Amino acid sequence: QVQLVESGGGSVQAGGSLRLSCATSGSTYRCMAWFRQAPGKEREAVAAIDTSIDTRRDSTFYSESASGRVTISQDKAKNTVYLQIDNLKPEDSDMYYCAAGAYACGLWSKYNIWGQGTQVTVSS
Repeated sequence: QVQLVESGGGSVQAGGSLRLSCATSGSTYRCMAWFRQAPGKEREAVAAIDTSIDTRRDSTFYSESASGRVTISQDKAKNTVYLQIDNLKPEDSDMYYCAAGAYACGLWSKYNIWGQGTQVTVSS
């Protein structure tokens, strides 16, 4: 049974940066992703990574709505996936969730294992 544990969220001022972490335990999944969700709204994909590929260019996927200020990466040795968010803006404020899927990393509907989320709050 895989467990996903997010960390790294917090309250920051606009213009700052955060690096969210998702540590996996129990099992490893090929596809790891980050989603965001505001209260009362649907969960929205941000980025995904195929952990079986080492070359970053070929292994990452970004949603159409993702800003150019986010970067997904992995540390295989630590079984951890990261989401770097730079130049934070108030509209980045949301609960961010880590997710895992077995295949088709670029298909957001394939993610079916979720962490508990980490809150990001950006003040202007």
